[in-house]
Amino acid sequence: MSSLSDRLAAAARGGSTPAPEAPAPAAAPSSEAAPSSETAPSGAGAPPPPPARVQGAHSGDPRTRARASQTRFDDLKASVHAELLVQLGPQLYDANLTQSELESKVRAALIDVMAADHRPLTAGDRQRITQEIADDILGYGPLEPYLRDTDVAEVMVNGPFDIWLERKGKLVRVDGKFKDEAHLRRTIDKIVSRIGRRVDEASPMVDARLPDGSRVNAVVPPLAIDGSSLTIRKFAADPFTVDDLITFGSLSEKTAEFLDACVRGRLNVIVSGGTGAGKTTTLNVLSSFIPDDERIVTIEDAAELQLKQDHVVRLESRPANIEGKGQVSIRDLVRNSLRMRPDRIIVGEVRDSSALDMLQAMNTGHDGSICTVHSNGPRDTLSRIETMVLMAGMDLPMRAIREQIASAVDLIVHQARLKDGSRRITHITEVERMEGDVITLQDIFVYDTGAGFDADGTSLGTLRATGLRPKFLEKMAHSNVRVDPRIFATGGFR
Repeated sequence: MSSLSDRLAAAARGGSTPAPEAPAPAAAPSSEAAPSSETAPSGAGAPPPPPARVQGAHSGDPRTRARASQTRFDDLKASVHAELLVQLGPQLYDANLTQSELESKVRAALIDVMAADHRPLTAGDRQRITQEIADDILGYGPLEPYLRDTDVAEVMVNGPFDIWLERKGKLVRVDGKFKDEAHLRRTIDKIVSRIGRRVDEASPMVDARLPDGSRVNAVVPPLAIDGSSLTIRKFAADPFTVDDLITFGSLSEKTAEFLDACVRGRLNVIVSGGTGAGKTTTLNVLSSFIPDDERIVTIEDAAELQLKQDHVVRLESRPANIEGKGQVSIRDLVRNSLRMRPDRIIVGEVRDSSALDMLQAMNTGHDGSICTVHSNGPRDTLSRIETMVLMAGMDLPMRAIREQIASAVDLIVHQARLKDGSRRITHITEVERMEGDVITLQDIFVYDTGAGFDADGTSLGTLRATGLRPKFLEKMAHSNVRVDPRIFATGGFR
């Protein structure tokens, strides 16, 4: 007779239990029969199967319990979401419904669905499910709480499971996440489709905006390797005023008074700075100084300026369609704006050959124009404008370009984001004239870093006058705008 191990091996090879010797294991001593799960009776001291041992070993693990609880929560949320879609159906896409009407219908249906579900839930869980589903349908899913948070300046999504925020100038990672890449893509599509934009493999990058003017940039695979990337630069529902910037320390009272006079005096102003330095906020504040009796034309890639004047015409560029046609660039809009009888032309950002048309506008009677440019300093601002003019393809000599710049631009307001996260105006610089082949600049106000930093790393510097008086005061006088000369004193007047 073969041993028990031989018989079991033969049975495994043959695919069935050998019948003639089947009774043998039952008569065998208990020490030999124990390895066979088929012959060990239930409760006779046989060890439990491996899955039971694994489950028992981890039953007290808090992380395992948390994952199981989250799984049950997600399943319940998906069930309620599906039932809600069945109840509302095409009403979610009814163009005749206002946003408030749609919101009330969704919340009423959510209450009914949750009441009909008899699964035991705490009041907190019910509220959480209701809020998350409402955010998915009416808003932007997991991003909605951060968009409602007034302390958040920017939301950065690096794939469906990685969300970062900018709070008080510092980057912080949060626990929020999307269900998967498809969930993130649906949210991106909801944002861009509302303003007639698209994002897909054929056009994997897009600039868009939210209804409140917040700036949106999205990049999807195959360009974004680790999942779709979404960046939202938030704008306050109530835009910052000059008093807010003074409170924040971005500028001082006398520099605010000086900039107010420069705008009313119809100087051509360029706001420069790096990414996230606060250029658009400063542009909004400068635009608020424009008198109410002037016609303003704003030109942007994604409309985000929030002007309070009565006579404002807002223009927005348009990318090419899927056939590569229909593009309307910033340059096209700048040229067209000259035929719209503007008193002021405001360009959200000059980043290409539109710089040439902007200079032409400033030099052909459209004084008081304002625009923003990315640069590292006032001198670099002029260099960038030169480069962008050359991008227009015109075979212009460098001296001619510089003469255009010196003639058109009166003032550069340069802004920077400091290490402590604060955004400060660091230079208010006059563009004077050509001396040889060089455009001369004169700093009127400069940020003084000599005070250093406090114990928390916050900069103690301030924007101070250099003591020099700008030469464009005569041009401002032609517009009946006078400036108190004490503003330019190096101390004592605020």
